Amino acid sequence: MPPTARYRLDISYDGTDFTGWARQPGLRTVQGVLEESLSKVLREPVQLTVAGRTDAGVHAEGQVAHFDTSAAIVPDKLVHRMARFLPKDVRIKDVRVAPPEFDARFSAIRRHYVYRLTTAVYGAEPLRARGVVACRHDVDLAAMRAASRKLLGLHDFAAFCRRREGATTVRELQRFDWTHEGDSLTAYVSADAFCWSMVRSLVGAVLAVGEGRRTPDWVGGLLNETERASSVTVAPAHGLSLVAVDYPPDADLAARNAQTREVRTVPSGESCCGG
Repeated sequence: MPPTARYRLDISYDGTDFTGWARQPGLRTVQGVLEESLSKVLREPVQLTVAGRTDAGVHAEGQVAHFDTSAAIVPDKLVHRMARFLPKDVRIKDVRVAPPEFDARFSAIRRHYVYRLTTAVYGAEPLRARGVVACRHDVDLAAMRAASRKLLGLHDFAAFCRRREGATTVRELQRFDWTHEGDSLTAYVSADAFCWSMVRSLVGAVLAVGEGRRTPDWVGGLLNETERASSVTVAPAHGLSLVAVDYPPDADLAARNAQTREVRTVPSGESCCGG
């Protein structure tokens, strides 16, 4: 059997017309389109492992995936060829050889998302409407920032996650901040990992504070919940984009892979309510 090499892909896509990242029979997904196209170009089956399995309608500007292949690849030429081969709503921006220990999912130490809204009274600009969500023009930015700070740190985010059998909802939320410049309202959310629908639930909960429907203390209190809170409104998918994924130096990849596979719990004595 010919030797194989591992390659890292940096990917962007407009998620509007995709049923999420993950391959699903009979549905158009990012993984399905990429694997089918790469398999045809490389003339052998390609199976991708991804950093973050985005939901239907969610976009990516900094998605990362890897695959193993025995095909002879010249990275720059593959990028150029895939630009002509792929549909216009998904791009492979970079291809590079990766160490055997590199795993797009388990090696990641941090994922960065941006959620984009507009407070313009007329709603989103037509050319940006596929990636921007309209909200009220009079949101309370100070209250939103106060609510977001209550969620920072290592917590069980069960109230903000759709339950997956056997999966932990303990995460370390490292950044949750907002900017409001002109009509553009933007949330920046970073964590070591996210569970299903977590980012959109975080945004929806804090947006309720900004619109005066909830208080910052209500948001902090959600960390006491042990299952998904029905009072949390999930923000629309199309405002969300995965913008970057961070990885450790190559020498630390194996250790990071092992650490990520451990099931975490909130340490005893850890604040339950985000401060």
